[in-house]
This record gives sequence, structure tokens and C-alpha cells, in this order.
Amino acid sequence: QVQLVESGGALVQPGGSLRLSCATSGFIFNAYVMYWFRQPPGQEIEWIATITTDGDSAWYADSVDGRFRITRNKRRNTLSLEMKQLKPEDTAVYYCAKDQKGAARGQGTQVTVGS
Repeated sequence: QVQLVESGGALVQPGGSLRLSCATSGFIFNAYVMYWFRQPPGQEIEWIATITTDGDSAWYADSVDGRFRITRNKRRNTLSLEMKQLKPEDTAVYYCAKDQKGAARGQGTQVTVGS
């Protein structure tokens, strides 16, 4: 059974940092390109980051490029998202996914940026 479990979401002040994690099981993690998506309140889900199977390459949406960093741990089968210089518009439910459409994703973790 494929499982992706996100964690690490919190309330953080603008300009702050946060690290999200995604624990995976039930599939060969190292064989999959992995993704982070997010869904802001009242909006559709949007792609924000991709990392290759070997972790050597990553791509980011313009809105987060330079502030977010996606990484993966091959031994622990985990995916991470380091977020810096957070803005109120980063407020969203964040999901990790194993497909490029975000269909195979976890339950999400809430990130709220505000004072």
C-alpha cells in the first residue's frame, strides 16, 4: 500500500523558515521522481518543486525559486522541503507526491505564514 505522510507544517511569521518532511512506504522510493505541491486557501493545487531519482537535479516554480529547496534521503525513503523567507502567500496545505499531476499524494500538512 502506497503511503506518503507529510509533517512539519506550522504557523510561522513572515520571513521565517520551516522544514517539511514526507515519509514514504509501499513503493520503490528511489525509482520515482518526487514532487511537492501546495494548495492555498480557496485555490487549486499547484506544483512547486520536483527532484530527480538521484537527487542531483531539482526544479522549482518561480514563486518559490531561491527560497525553497527540495531534497530526498535515499536511505530513509523521505522527501523534504526546506522553506526560507516565507511570505503570507506561501500559506497553503503542502503535499508530497509521486506523480507529476499530484494525484498520488499524502494528506498534506498545513503551513500558515502570518503574525
